[in-house]
Amino acid sequence: MSSIGGKSREPGEGHGYRFWVVPDGYLASSPGVPPGPSGYFSHESVCILNDGDRPAGCKLHLYFENRDPVLGIPFEVGARRSLHLRLDQVKDHAGQLLPRDLPYSLTVESDSNIVVQHSRLDCTQENLALFTTMAFPAPDPRD
Repeated sequence: MSSIGGKSREPGEGHGYRFWVVPDGYLASSPGVPPGPSGYFSHESVCILNDGDRPAGCKLHLYFENRDPVLGIPFEVGARRSLHLRLDQVKDHAGQLLPRDLPYSLTVESDSNIVVQHSRLDCTQENLALFTTMAFPAPDPRD
């Protein structure tokens, strides 16, 4: 076992944690035609690093202010890979794209350690806005 930052890891297990929280989400609508020469559309991404030796089986859970949550959207991050999960392309269990123009929060759970970052590109104005923040690593509720 190795220990970095006071946290023990099994051999081959990657850095990070198994449960992550992003309390601020807002998937803004995009104009019908991308603004200017950029060709970008408004979107948010859950950026995930799995530097471990095995694939990470993950689930995305979304929580809304005035509607039922969308829970357990499965995805995988390969061993020693990164994934930028574009939330404007994710579909719920009924095959529907996630709703736009609604505030939400999300959690990511994994069966192995991962690192999670959240990014937003807002193209609803001429001056594009990009922000990114690290997700909050929380104790795994399964423990």
